[in-house]
Amino acid sequence: MTISYNWLNEYLPEKIEPEKLSKILTAIGLEVESLEQYESIKGGLKGLVTGQIVNCEQHPNADKLKIVTVDINNGELLQIVCGAPNVAKDQKVVVAPVGITIHPVKGEPILIKVAKIRGVESYGMICAEDEIGIGENHAGIIVLPATVKVGLPASEYYKPYIDWVYEIGLTPNRMDAMSHLGVAKDVCAYLSYHNGKKYKPKNPFSDTFKPDNNESPVKVKIENTNACQRYSGVTIKDITIAPSPEWLQNKLKAIGQRPINNIVDITNYILHETGQPLHAFDADEINGNEIIVKNLRDGTAFKTLDGNERKLTGEDLMICDTKEGICIAGVFGGIKSGVKETTKNIFLESAWFNPVNIRRTSFYHDLRTEAASRFEKGVDISNTVNVLKHASLLIKEVAGGKIAGEIVDIYPKPKERSQIVLKYSYLKKLSGKNYDHDTIIKILESLGFEVIRETIGELWVAAPYDKQDISLPADVVEEIIRIDGLDNIEIPATISITPAREGMGLKETLLEKLSDYLVGLGFHEILTNSITNSNYYTKQEMNRSVKMINNLSADLDILKPSMLETALESIAYNINRKNNNLRFFEFGKTYSSGTVGAYQEEEHFCVYITGKNHGDSWHEKAKPSDFFMAKGIATSLLNICGLQNIKYSSPTTEKNGSRFAINSGSYTVGALWSISKERLQTFDIKQPVFFIDLIYPVVIDLFENQKVIYKEFGKFPTVQRDLAVIVDKSIPFGNVESAIKKLSLSRLHEIRLFDVFESNKFGERKKSLAINFTFIDDEKTLTDKEIDDMMEKIMQTVEKEFGAEIRKQ
Repeated sequence: MTISYNWLNEYLPEKIEPEKLSKILTAIGLEVESLEQYESIKGGLKGLVTGQIVNCEQHPNADKLKIVTVDINNGELLQIVCGAPNVAKDQKVVVAPVGITIHPVKGEPILIKVAKIRGVESYGMICAEDEIGIGENHAGIIVLPATVKVGLPASEYYKPYIDWVYEIGLTPNRMDAMSHLGVAKDVCAYLSYHNGKKYKPKNPFSDTFKPDNNESPVKVKIENTNACQRYSGVTIKDITIAPSPEWLQNKLKAIGQRPINNIVDITNYILHETGQPLHAFDADEINGNEIIVKNLRDGTAFKTLDGNERKLTGEDLMICDTKEGICIAGVFGGIKSGVKETTKNIFLESAWFNPVNIRRTSFYHDLRTEAASRFEKGVDISNTVNVLKHASLLIKEVAGGKIAGEIVDIYPKPKERSQIVLKYSYLKKLSGKNYDHDTIIKILESLGFEVIRETIGELWVAAPYDKQDISLPADVVEEIIRIDGLDNIEIPATISITPAREGMGLKETLLEKLSDYLVGLGFHEILTNSITNSNYYTKQEMNRSVKMINNLSADLDILKPSMLETALESIAYNINRKNNNLRFFEFGKTYSSGTVGAYQEEEHFCVYITGKNHGDSWHEKAKPSDFFMAKGIATSLLNICGLQNIKYSSPTTEKNGSRFAINSGSYTVGALWSISKERLQTFDIKQPVFFIDLIYPVVIDLFENQKVIYKEFGKFPTVQRDLAVIVDKSIPFGNVESAIKKLSLSRLHEIRLFDVFESNKFGERKKSLAINFTFIDDEKTLTDKEIDDMMEKIMQTVEKEFGAEIRKQ
């Protein structure tokens, strides 16, 4: 929020220095982020003076240069070399003496120094308009009227507008401070409290408003009384569209607004003065001489002031005439009804529009206008007519015209003010300070609150209409603390607290166990955006996606249907910065939609692995992370969750690469992916990436239903045997393992593959699997015969089911 110091002081009962005012604003919660001087002419013409040329001679060494003698009324004459074609004796001119800095319209500031030009010394400069920032003309030097006094500071002659500009970091709830008058009210409340006497802001409104004639004004009808709860308007005829007067342009320029014409500038002036947006229509473009506030059909085309055609939604509130829409209410005007250079008659609108409707429309059409930013926070519904009268009188002042008829004011259901009960004990508890009851009332009344009733322990107040955010006792406490001064909050000498830690639920406990395990392995947790780019997904995926209605960026337009893509963005970001060896994990949600209005969220625990498994060392060279490393981590994570009998399905080729479904018993608990090169190219990733995606709700359910069985360590020794079998290359070890487990050998404790070897001596498409078996009996030591019997059954099974050949050596 930008506030002009000069403008603000027009409403304050006494002038306050800029720095002191800055401290007051920050103390009352209107934090001043910057305070900078504004000059309508850069540099403020400091050091420039008026002079008179008393002599002008041809330069002896240059045809286009003159040697002039200039009197600036300081007791000595200046010799200046000048190349302007219009320089002549007796002219009154603007002079830049040696030692001052001038600020040209274009380029950097220039320090004036003594110069030798073609052998002749020059002690200053006679200036053109563009050289001192007052215009674009460079055809010749400025020639002042003959009546101008010699030696007069140029700043006194041109009178540049100088101001101080505050940038205030305004919180979204402070709509009441989004205007100069609103800020002035807060400052006066502060001064009243701290100076011990009553201050009120100067009222810019006058009671001199009256119609100039009784001509028929534009009629108004509200069809959607929820979206528009009050609509006021006035017709002004016979105006003259022209540039605004200098005082008005200066005020708008100081706060960064570009003057357009006197009518539009007055609406902008009123917006920044009072916080109430106004809109001026060309009254001759209003068909039927009637305004109708309503909604149009979904998909209706409407061309706005910027020349763009927009498709309206059925929820967009429109200002219409009897034929068509002429303005998106509270957001943006239409191209047909806007004020033009030829406009003679206007209809001026001052209304209250529902903040929810305005915000939805503004975001949907990406029209973040000054008016919309006010309406979406809630304007003062009680002030629409006062503001309209004030604006009408200003328009008559700067644009002429006559007020045609009385103000039209449609207010079907007058809004009641919010009433709040403030307990004094609650004020003490929240503020930590004992306030005198009279002081509380004085502060609140100075802010526009009305005291309804007071008892020993509490105070009933009605909030002013311009404070839309006030609805709770805590809001009233905040107002009192603000005016007292946020830097005056008392800090106690001691603070007593009772440390407490809320117990975590099952989901959080398991999540912490998994996170701790991965952190111990050198993983880092990431948190990626829930909103992502629809271009990552296929048309089929998009059919079930949740699309953003009011996305602020073309690259962030859907809720993510998969966890992978946003993580690949993070991986690519790191790799581009030479951080190649990455181990990430993430807990997040994916989103989908089966039908309109039916949305689903699913929680996932995901792991991402790429690069080398560890750094190089003297002991061991680093190896690239691979599928089997990822598989081992996935299995370990599920084991931590108490899930056993983990199986990986045969791979299926999908858009993202090779997918291995992970099953625990009959349940699919997730998937392990080896991401394809084609998919990685989308993110400019040139190294393999492995992705573990666990469906967290399924894991939680299985974990919760898992029976925990504690078993004593075996008292008897384990026995290990190795077996090498030759099988077809197409047979996965998992199939062999499953076949052996089906034998239900109770004393077979573990099966482990420790070598795979391929050689032509085994025959074409053959491989050797070296398998280690661990046996144990909980009740006695196993004999060789018992172990041989079990090994015999195993060998017979693999020979029969897989046509395996037992390697003897």
